[in-house]
Amino acid sequence: MNLIETHAHLYSEQFRPDQAEVLHRAVAAGVGTILLPNVDHSTIDAMLELEAAAPQTCHAMMGLHPCSVGPTFEKELHLVEDWLSKRPFVAVGECGIDLYWDKTYLPQQQEALRVQLALAKQYDLPIVLHTRDAFEEAFALVAEAQDGSLRGVFHCFSGSLEEAERVIGLGFKMGIGGVATFKNGGLDKVLPHVEVAHLVLETDCPYLAPVPYRGKRNEPAYLPLVLHRVAALLGQSPEAVAEATTRNAQELFRLANQG
Repeated sequence: MNLIETHAHLYSEQFRPDQAEVLHRAVAAGVGTILLPNVDHSTIDAMLELEAAAPQTCHAMMGLHPCSVGPTFEKELHLVEDWLSKRPFVAVGECGIDLYWDKTYLPQQQEALRVQLALAKQYDLPIVLHTRDAFEEAFALVAEAQDGSLRGVFHCFSGSLEEAERVIGLGFKMGIGGVATFKNGGLDKVLPHVEVAHLVLETDCPYLAPVPYRGKRNEPAYLPLVLHRVAALLGQSPEAVAEATTRNAQELFRLANQG
């Protein structure tokens, strides 16, 4: 089975003691490609070091996470723009809007997302969207920017069927992770009504580990647990869902061009 992990913070401090072993377990579990979302200036070096150490497996994105948007966000965005101009990345991200902890910097988050949507168009890259407690705010800006050239994924999707249909209508994918395995995660009411063509798989590790590891550190080797739950909800075989979601990710991120 060849799975693509579309969202893993594998460069995180939490993996520092055993990063090589985690990577080995992922490959052994059939996860042959791992996409690395950036957070801000503080994560770039560790992310690019991991990509350089495992270039056949790990591929970096470049973006500014909404939780890192503050008074000096313009400086962070200049760094993102500079990196995008210097070398290839698989996506712009992760970026978006997050109103879970604090709404203080909502206007700045909105401006940062507008800039990164423009960068995704400029570099013909998919955009990876973080929308925690802010689906409406993020969706409005993406819809406003969608001129037919934007593509991307609403990462860590856990919304309603109506929201899923709006994402699909925009031409975007949904990133499905450990929440699909949670008893009250809500995706059991959504995924049976969604075509697999609109889905990609992710863990968002080290966060949101799937059952039975919920509450523990997540890692890419747990992606098959997400796959099996998604397959059960879709009423399809794991093999068919693996093939389809891998193809979706390859096309969205143009991974055939990587190497």
